[in-house]
Amino acid sequence: MALIEPECQFEGIAPPFIHPLAEVEEGAEVGPGTKVWRFVHVRSGARVGSECILGNNVYIDTSVSIGDRVKIQNNVLVYAGVTVEDEVFLGPCMTFTNDLYPRAANPNWIITPTRVCHGASIGANATIVCGVTIGAYAMVAAGSVVTRDVPPHALVRGNPARVVGYVCECGHKIGGDDLQAPCTVHCDYCEKQVTVPLPPKR
Repeated sequence: MALIEPECQFEGIAPPFIHPLAEVEEGAEVGPGTKVWRFVHVRSGARVGSECILGNNVYIDTSVSIGDRVKIQNNVLVYAGVTVEDEVFLGPCMTFTNDLYPRAANPNWIITPTRVCHGASIGANATIVCGVTIGAYAMVAAGSVVTRDVPPHALVRGNPARVVGYVCECGHKIGGDDLQAPCTVHCDYCEKQVTVPLPPKR
């Protein structure tokens, strides 16, 4: 029997739903309000937060940490070494990696960690090369190949993915690639004032 949080920590949140055709191993944790659909496999040692959605055929590897209110679409594989913070969106069939020098027979291989920060979105069929950090509220366009860190609020696309603009927390574009961070930008869609921080040094 998998370790599933038995009682809701927050009033009004239901216990987790685990589909009968999903496999949640003993020693995995699934938070209240989370829905785990058909053919999902959550490995022992993984932690999935509250109010998440794990679509069909999702794989969560051992020791992976998934935050709260994360939406993982169908056919996403989250390998060991990946950390996903709160309110992240992972589009269908996007791909994580965790080994920079993959070989079928390599007993000494080393996991290279990847982090997806709060509120970021990764589009369908995108590939994330391990060792990068995707900043808060950043957006990776569908089909992109991310090979370097993505700054907070940045919109990236292409192979390799490059910054083509910046987006608000609501997901709408707020500036082009000529935007000079740090700065504060008004979002015409949701009326928020968005602070775009200085990108971290590489």
